[in-house]
Amino acid sequence: MLRTTVLLAALALAPLAADAQSYRCIGKDGKRYYGSTIPAECFGLPVEQLNAQGLVLKRIDQAGGEKERLAKEAADAKKREEESARRELARRNRALLATYTSESDIEEARSRALAENSKAIRDVEARIETTRKRHAEYEKELASYKSAAEAPARLRDDLKNAEDELQAQQQLLQVKKRDADHINARYDDDKKRYTSLTAQR
Repeated sequence: MLRTTVLLAALALAPLAADAQSYRCIGKDGKRYYGSTIPAECFGLPVEQLNAQGLVLKRIDQAGGEKERLAKEAADAKKREEESARRELARRNRALLATYTSESDIEEARSRALAENSKAIRDVEARIETTRKRHAEYEKELASYKSAAEAPARLRDDLKNAEDELQAQQQLLQVKKRDADHINARYDDDKKRYTSLTAQR
């Protein structure tokens, strides 16, 4: 009776043994690693899945799968960026058509923007001239002393502040002058898009 029970148990376990699988890889150190699950030493490396007889069932390229995943993520991100850019362009086109009724409207808007920029340039130039005069007065007053060290601290501070302000205003002037190019480029783009959009109607 006992022998029969043992035999039946062995027969019941036989299919499970036949279906048993394992994994094998060659680690980064050149050694072979085996396991009923993928060994830690095999992570990121090509792995062979073996059947109970040690025959290769399939090969798993973990690195290839990771590359595919990263490539898909990059492609999806690029697709989202392109879709976002298309939506933004569509929004800008709607705003453009809602803002202008003709190309002459765009040219009038350009003229106003350039006129405002020119006024800003003149204002900065006027401040520069005023600061230069003040700076010259401070230098003249400083020259009345035998050395800068003998001049009052107030005078030295005023002179330094005038120099700093002059430098800042000169930098601002360069920015305002470059703004004219940006304004023309912006309205050139608006005009080009407006012409293209209205031609499609």
